[in-house]
Parts: sequence; C-alpha cells; structure tokens
Amino acid sequence: MNPLQLTARLSSIVLMGALMAPLLASAQNIAIVNGKAVPKARADVLVQQVTRQAEAAGQPVPPDLDKRVKDEVVMREIFVQEAEKRGLAASPEYKIQMETARQALLQRELFDDFRKKNPVTEAEQRAEYEKFKGQSVGGKEYRVRHILVEKEDDAKSLIAQIKGGASFEELAKKSSKDAGSAAKGGDLDWAAPASFVPEFSNAMTALAKGAMTETPVKSQFGWHILKLDDVRDAQFPPFEEVKGQIVQHLEQQKLAKFRDDLRAKTKTDYKFN
Repeated sequence: MNPLQLTARLSSIVLMGALMAPLLASAQNIAIVNGKAVPKARADVLVQQVTRQAEAAGQPVPPDLDKRVKDEVVMREIFVQEAEKRGLAASPEYKIQMETARQALLQRELFDDFRKKNPVTEAEQRAEYEKFKGQSVGGKEYRVRHILVEKEDDAKSLIAQIKGGASFEELAKKSSKDAGSAAKGGDLDWAAPASFVPEFSNAMTALAKGAMTETPVKSQFGWHILKLDDVRDAQFPPFEEVKGQIVQHLEQQKLAKFRDDLRAKTKTDYKFN
C-alpha cells in the first residue's frame, strides 16, 4: 500500500468514526427531553431494583417492565426539568433532603462494600450451625391442641362437654377463636415451649401425653383448654434448610461489629445513649 492509499484509508476510518459517534451516543440514551439526553443507565438501574424487589417478595417480574421503566424515567426527567425551571433546586428544603439522600446512599454503599469484602465463609456457617445445634440438645417439642375462648365460663362448659364424651377436635372447630388452629381441630403442630407465652407453656409441659387441662388456662389472649397429643426430642433442621438464615445472622453480626468499631475510633464530642 503506497502512502497516498494509506492516507486515504485513514481518512475514511476517521470519517466513519465521526459518523458513528452520534449513533453510539444515541444507543446509550432512551430519549432526548428538551435537548437533554436521558441515559439508558438510569432505566437499567431501576429495572434491576424492581427485579430484585419482585424476586425477594416471590412475585413475578412484569413482562412489560422495560417499557414501563422507560416511561417512568422519561416522565421523571420531564418533572425534574420543570422543578429546576421553577427554581426549586435552590430551596433550603431541597438542599437538606438532597444531603440526607446523599448520606443514605453513601451509607448503603459503605455497608454493601463491607459485605462484599467480608463474606460469611462456609466454615463460619458450619460453626454457627453446630453451635445452635449443640444448644438445642436435650430440648423437647410438644404437639398440642387448644381451644381459645374469651370467657372462663365458656371454657369450663367446653371442658365439661369433652369429659362427657364430646370431641375435642370438633369443639375446637366450632368454638375456638384462634382461626389458624381451629380449622385443624386446635392442632398447633410441633413446637418448643419457648414458642408460647409462659402461662400456656407451663400448663402444656405439665400435661401427660393424651391428657387435657382440668381447668381453663388464662393468658393475654383469653382462656385456653389444652390437650397434649405427643412429646418428642427437639428436631433440628438440616444445614441446607437453615443456611440462608445463618448467613443473614452472621452478616448482621459482622456489620454490627464494623459499625461499633467505626464509632469507637471516631473522634467526636457527641455522647451516644
């Protein structure tokens, strides 16, 4: 290739780049509002946020999410331009809110950065699991039924009916005001005593298997009649089943220590409570 051909080729490349530049820039924007570009990145961030929130709530992502987000982002730009035209960005209230928002965003970024750089390891998860498992050894779980009513006399009447041959389960369905268990004949499934208020758990643990309370039990919820179906050693869930909860618990612990360490080494005349 001679020098003249090389020069022509380079000129062609430069020209092509100049022609393509506006097209590439346009591809990074979703609209132009009053001469101002609305970056596609704004919509991308909003799509990610909505998607995460939907997934966390176990809800489906709308099929037209991209279109709805773009509409929202362009409308925001229209509103923002109008607010700026009216001078609202110069108001003291706006400046205070902007500073508050800036601090909140930076704080979130700080904590997210800490989590990424200090992940909960598999070894830490296993150790925490074994600790919880060790604490539960020797514990008991109870399968109990109950009927909850508002008045003591109503509870006494139901106890008399059951002693006379009436079905505990059927009376629970008809009379208990605990809607969650009433439909199941008063069954509260397997649970540890700590799951209940003290008055309830004390009466429950005093019962023999298959027995019912002879007198109504008073709690903050009303009057209970209890029937103990069974007792077993506490069942601890497998590691994989509680792994997510363990990770969340350890992340919170690490983050709390990080916050405490920052506060401890910061010079301030403010006195925390």
